[in-house]
Amino acid sequence: MATPDWIRDVRALAGHQLMVMPGVTAIVFDDEGRVLLGRRSDTGLWAVIGGIPDPGEQPAACAVREVYEETAVRCVVERVVLVQALEPMRYPNGDACQFMDTTLRCRAVGGEAKVNDDESLEVGWFAVDALPDMGEFALLRIKQAMGDGPTWFEPMP
Repeated sequence: MATPDWIRDVRALAGHQLMVMPGVTAIVFDDEGRVLLGRRSDTGLWAVIGGIPDPGEQPAACAVREVYEETAVRCVVERVVLVQALEPMRYPNGDACQFMDTTLRCRAVGGEAKVNDDESLEVGWFAVDALPDMGEFALLRIKQAMGDGPTWFEPMP
């Protein structure tokens, strides 16, 4: 995953200290109710599609851009699924960050799912009752996106 130039510029000043970063996750469904996933090139694991908004970029625009860049699928955003501050993490290079994730439910409107950049090894559509092995991050987001409930927020302590 290439680090955006604007993050490199900020890191040049901030060093490795903790930075709170925006993140957007897109849960994309097709007309058959299948969900779009990508097998990440950095971990080899299947995951939902997401990324970091560019400065000034709206979350919905980021979701649409990331989905197309990674999978060649065109989508529209339908609603906000959840908002969650993730646990702080540290990358192998020492950079610490904490993502504030906004997850959006999206509907595919065109394109054919294929690897469209270097972030994925494979992409594909999966029935929600036949998902590959994935972590809780992805499973929670898919579950929440399948429902019609209100936006999910992390419970208050």
